[in-house]
Order: sequence, then structure tokens, then C-alpha cells
Amino acid sequence: MRISSAQFFQLNVSQMNDQQAQLAQLYQQISSGTSLQTPADNPVGAAQAVQLSMTSATLSQYATNQTTALASVQAEDQALQSVSSVLTGVQTLVVRAGDGSLADSDRSALATQLQGYRDQLVTLANSNDGAGNYLFAGLNNSTAPFTASPNGSISYVGDSGTRQVQIADSSSVSQGDAGSAVFMSVPSLGSAQVPSAGAGNVGTGAISAVTVTDPSAATNDHHFTITFGGTPAAPTYTVTDSSAKPPTTTPAQAYTSGASIALGSGMTVAVSGTPSTGDTFAVTPGPQASGGADIFSTLDSMIAALKTPVTGNPVAAVSLKNALMTGSIKVGNTMRNVTTIQASVGGREQEVKAMQAVTQTASLQTTSNLTDLTSTNMVTTISQYLQVQNALTGAQKAYVQLQNLSLFQYINP
Repeated sequence: MRISSAQFFQLNVSQMNDQQAQLAQLYQQISSGTSLQTPADNPVGAAQAVQLSMTSATLSQYATNQTTALASVQAEDQALQSVSSVLTGVQTLVVRAGDGSLADSDRSALATQLQGYRDQLVTLANSNDGAGNYLFAGLNNSTAPFTASPNGSISYVGDSGTRQVQIADSSSVSQGDAGSAVFMSVPSLGSAQVPSAGAGNVGTGAISAVTVTDPSAATNDHHFTITFGGTPAAPTYTVTDSSAKPPTTTPAQAYTSGASIALGSGMTVAVSGTPSTGDTFAVTPGPQASGGADIFSTLDSMIAALKTPVTGNPVAAVSLKNALMTGSIKVGNTMRNVTTIQASVGGREQEVKAMQAVTQTASLQTTSNLTDLTSTNMVTTISQYLQVQNALTGAQKAYVQLQNLSLFQYINP
């Protein structure tokens, strides 16, 4: 096979061009520290690098979400701790207000103090996470969830939703709780039955707290009404179960002050004093308590009762006693509800912290894998660079020598 001089020169020039291009590529990898300049350098590796980059971006977003969620749940936890402290103060004040030796002026002073506790609760209920997002507003977190009406009552203007933030591929947490679930209601589970006296009572009957004798009784969540009748010399009472279908009423029974009155098959309550004919008392489940289950209306009722003079008026005095009993049970239900929600918030906080550790580990591993895939191995690449450089230098020198070979050199020497 004969090769012409032109073909020989083209072959050598093409080979040297390839070596120069390889040198340029290796130099670029050394100077940039990146081995994957284009997908053509390593198609499989480039595809893996794209996937790792997407994973890294996702993990980075999860880390941001986790930081945001943790700040929110920690702010809510602190707010609920403050709420619990205020409610504890309210309970202590209610016990003090029940002291029969207090004068009307003393009870008025306690009412002022209770008003201060109420105002603190309103402020806490409108807490935000520091970024302007209200913790207890539900999904409508840009507006204060609790507002005061012209008559002074507190209304909830948020919604019942909760803001969810995704902290992992298959995990999300709530950034807050709806204020309606924290301050305006109580759950059936864990709430005590609420005793109350009828607003039109004219006797001196006082109702006690409810005693549960059988926690499994089906009638424990029923609404009962105790109605007094008979004569002053021989008072009687009946118990009506309004929740039964149809409602049932017991036969009239003789009344003894302080004696237990059976409510269904699982509860009892005591009435002391001298109720008048027609006086009524009610025992209702916590969520359906008379006057509302929200803490603000409960405090408003107790404040109004403490401001009412009772000195020298036995009926007013027992009315105050009944109001404080009802309010105390309601406040206790709210405290248990807040404690339950606070436990849930603590669980969310621990979940976010655990996912932060997992995400950090995954991010470090992903970054390491991406670096191993795309970074330049300096030792290997520099060795290749020197090898190609030496080969190119040798090829250039050989080309110079070979291009002088010609038969014309042997003619007319």
C-alpha cells in the first residue's frame, strides 16, 4: 500500500490536533477542578450529576422548610406555656374569690385582676411567630384571629384550618393550631362535666362538682337537668336526661342538702342549701357547657359575678358561689385542652429536629457523591496531561524530522 506525502502529512497533523485538543481539555479540568465540563465528557456521569443536583436542591428546600417550621412550633410552644401560666393564675384567683370572708370591694379588686388575666390571654391568642404569621389564626395567618366586639366580648375571626409545611418526602407538620380549637372549645375526651345553676334561681341551693362513679357508663356524656319542687317543708327533685331519645325524667325524690344525686348510671352531683320550688341546675358535657366553652366568655361571666355586690344577700352570695364553681370547671377543661395541644406541639418540635438531622446527613452524602463524580482527580489528570504533552512534543519533533525525508535529497548530492 502506498501512502502519498499529502496523506502522510495530514495524518500527522490530525494526530497532533487531537493531542492538542486533549491537552486543552485536561488543562481545563485541572484549572477548574471540575472533570465534567460538558455532558459529552461523561454522558452517564452527567446524568448522575443532574440527578444528584436535583436531590441536593430538594434537600436544601426541605432544610429551609424545617427551619421555618421549627421556629413556628417553638413560638407556639412558648405561647402555650404562657397561656398555661395565666390559666394557673386564674384558678388560684378563683379559689381565693371563694373565701366567704371577703368584702365586696375585695371581690371587685379580684375582678380587676381577673380582667388583667383575660387581656393577657387575648394578647397571647394573637401571638405571631416573629415573621408576622399569627400562630392561632389557622390558614388566615395574616390577620389577628381574635377581636373585641363593641360590647367587649371576644370573637374568633380566623378559620379552622392549619398550615402544613413539608419537611421530607413523605412528612409534613402543622405550623400552628386554629385558635378555635385552643381557646374557643374543648374536646369531649378529657373534659369534665360542667355543673351550673339556672339563671332564674331564687333559692340558696349551691351545686358541687360532678363525681364520676363509672367512667364507662354510656350516659356520662348526656345533658341532665335537676328541677326542684315539692314544698318548703318537704322539697323534692327530679332529674331529666335531655340526651335520651326520648328524654326521660325520674320520679320526684326527697331532697336532702348535700346528698348525692344520681345522674344516669355513672355520675353523681350534690346540691346543698335550700333550693326554691322551680329552681333548676344543669350538668352538661364540657363542649356543650352552658354559656359557651370558650375561655373568654368563661372569664367574662366570672368577672361579672365578682363585680356584683353580695354582702347581706344570701341569694346573690350563692349565685356567686355557683358562678365560680361553673367557671372553675370550665377553666380546668381549657387547661387540660391547652396541655394536650402543647404535648402535640412538643411532638412536632421533636419530629422537625429529628428530620433536620436526617436531612443534614443526606445533604452531606449527596454533596460528597456529587463532588466525587464531578471534581477533578488532580494526581491522575496531571499525570495524563504530562503524558499527552510528552507525546505531542515527541510527535512534533518526529514530524519535523520526517517532513525532510525526500528522494530529492539524494539527487545531486
